[in-house]
Parts: sequence; structure tokens; C-alpha cells
Amino acid sequence: MEIKSSAHILVVDDDLRLRSLVEAHLRQVGFTVDGVRDGQGLDHKLHGGEVDLIILDLGLPDEDGLQICQRLRLTYDTPILILTARGDEVDRILGLEMGADDYLSKPFHPRELIARVQAILRRTKPMNRGRQHADEPEICMKGAFVVDTRRQKILWRGEPLELSQADFQTLSTLIKHEGQPLSRERLMLLSRGRTYASDDRSIDMQISRLRKLLDSKTDGAQHIRTVWGSGYMFLSEP
Repeated sequence: MEIKSSAHILVVDDDLRLRSLVEAHLRQVGFTVDGVRDGQGLDHKLHGGEVDLIILDLGLPDEDGLQICQRLRLTYDTPILILTARGDEVDRILGLEMGADDYLSKPFHPRELIARVQAILRRTKPMNRGRQHADEPEICMKGAFVVDTRRQKILWRGEPLELSQADFQTLSTLIKHEGQPLSRERLMLLSRGRTYASDDRSIDMQISRLRKLLDSKTDGAQHIRTVWGSGYMFLSEP
């Protein structure tokens, strides 16, 4: 299912040529698009009205994109797609840790940009989901864990876990498939709506972070297990 023109996207990049190209590609498929060059412009746009998704370049002149991503998460839950230099794995991982929903390495193909944007909007806006998700329950209970899809929350014994949207997607996918080993490829497809690249370690880093979070909450119960040769599996009661 494609997300139509009701979505408003904000592109933050100080490279006017690249920003203009991104804006043009998004407008061609019907999105409403605004562009700004820095964090100050971004703040002004966010104060001025609702934005459905932010495309954020990490190499900004006045304020580091990672810092912007981190501070946005203190106030906004707007989905963020970060743009990084090709092969800069550290930035990709840090971006996800600080609350970004996905990343895209430069240079990129316009069709991949559109596909990533549409995938994020599908995941983060339940009202935009296709028929195949129409019968998916808003509440999923697995032992002491409750996944609230509508509110994008996961609770353990009634207490909400502090999760970025990207972490929510990954953990909720594991919980909903309790007892089923999910390969990296399958987990990436289900949680982020895209295929897995062999040099992409973001899933492993995310799993490591989620394990530490759950271990601190549940006295080291090891709810996420590694199944050698198969992937990762969630158990509500290890």
C-alpha cells in the first residue's frame, strides 16, 4: 500500500542541490514537502504545524544531526529518516539509538528514498495500514508484556518501557512472534519494511540494547534469545 499525498514531509539538509532533488522526488509522488537548511529552521517549522515525517541529514553546519535527533525525541514522536554518508556505520547505529526510525546512505536511488518513506509512514501511522493489517489486534499480551500498537507503547507489568520508535517496532515484532526464531532478514522486513543487507549491524546493535533494557527491568531474565543459525527469539517467560 502506498501512502498518499496527505502526508507532510520536512527535509532538513544544508546542501541546497540535494535537498531540492529530495523535495522534487517526494512531490512527484504526491507528498506535501517543506525544506530547511538547519536545526533552527526545523524548529520553526515544527512550531508552525504538524509534520508527518522528518528527513534529517546528519552533517548540518550549526548543530549535529545526531544531537537534533536526540533532542527531538524529548518533545516529539514524529518519525525520522536520517541521511548518512555511505559506509558510515557508526552514524547509522547512533542515529537509531537516539530515536531515528530508519536511515538511508548517500548517494541513494530516488525509488529507495520513496520506499523508505512509505515504509516508515505505514509502520508509524496505523490508520494508513493496508488490508492485510486490518485484523491485527491493537493490544497483544504475552505474559507480563503488553504491546499497545495504537499508542506505540510496550508495557511490562503495567510499566511502559522507554523505547524509541525503531526499538518499539523491533521489540513488538519479536513479542508478537513469541517462540518463533526470526532471522535478521525476516526481522528487518517485519519491523522496518525493507530487506536486510549483509553489512548492516543495526539489528544486532538494537537487540543488544533491548537485551540490556529488558535485563535491567526483569532481573536478567533473558527474554531475547539467540538461536544459532536461525536468528533471534522472544520468550515472555524464559
